[in-house]
Amino acid sequence: MTQIDYSAFDTPGRGRGILDVFGHRYLLGVLISKTSSLRYRNSVLGWFWSYVRPTVQFLVYYAIVGGVLQMHQRVEAFPLYLFSGIVVVNLFNEAFGAATRSIVDNKALVRKIYLPRELFPIAAIIGSFVHFLPQLAVLLIVCIFLFGWVPSFASIGLALGGLALVLLFILGLGLFFSAINVRFRDASNVVDIVRTISTWSSPILYTWVMVEHATRNVPWIFHFYMSNPVTVAVEMFHQAFWEPTVAESQRHGWPPEMVWYVVAALAVIAVALTIGQLTFRRFERTFAQDL
Repeated sequence: MTQIDYSAFDTPGRGRGILDVFGHRYLLGVLISKTSSLRYRNSVLGWFWSYVRPTVQFLVYYAIVGGVLQMHQRVEAFPLYLFSGIVVVNLFNEAFGAATRSIVDNKALVRKIYLPRELFPIAAIIGSFVHFLPQLAVLLIVCIFLFGWVPSFASIGLALGGLALVLLFILGLGLFFSAINVRFRDASNVVDIVRTISTWSSPILYTWVMVEHATRNVPWIFHFYMSNPVTVAVEMFHQAFWEPTVAESQRHGWPPEMVWYVVAALAVIAVALTIGQLTFRRFERTFAQDL
């Protein structure tokens, strides 16, 4: 009697988590295209909003923090310092929110067919990254033509490293909150609070030197503050784009023990990815019912 080989088939409803995404690249591309096409559907300005919103945000912060609070007198080339940090936090906020909503926003697909559920938050993150690129392009244009920035292997490497930290951190958080948000819609409110705090919890509107000075009597607070992957990524962007354009006497340099802060940020990312994936795998069993 001939035996049938079932090794080429997967057990329905079971998968290998994030690893399954690599085997469904076509579906990932379709979801990314869907996300991009729906983002500004029925919008008059369309992609132009990718430039308008960060520009307005920058102008408001610069007017209040730079003008009213006189930060432009304390930080040389403050507009560039501000903008090079804002783009990182904007990427975090946009992708984190999109990843959290990704399962609920695609509930019709989740209910009807089985496919690796991780595709949805990952597609949302990639889609947000695509819409982040115009901001990065503006930053590069401003750096080169207004501040005389000259690209180097070090600056490009720092920028790419910062982006990698932020995207991996978002992936871990996105997996966790997108799964929780299916059953408990309060999760989206928690994410909104985190996104509100994120702008002020990294050295964008101020400098890490100010934080170190304010926490000199309780140094563990500074260490905790600098272990935030978003904070580390912001400092990488400052080192990549801002510091090369100002006089050496005006540079802040790296925070003390920066290597250990990078290690701590990587550890935080590893924990976020592990907990996020485990939580996602646990909750995805009931996605269809909860939706």
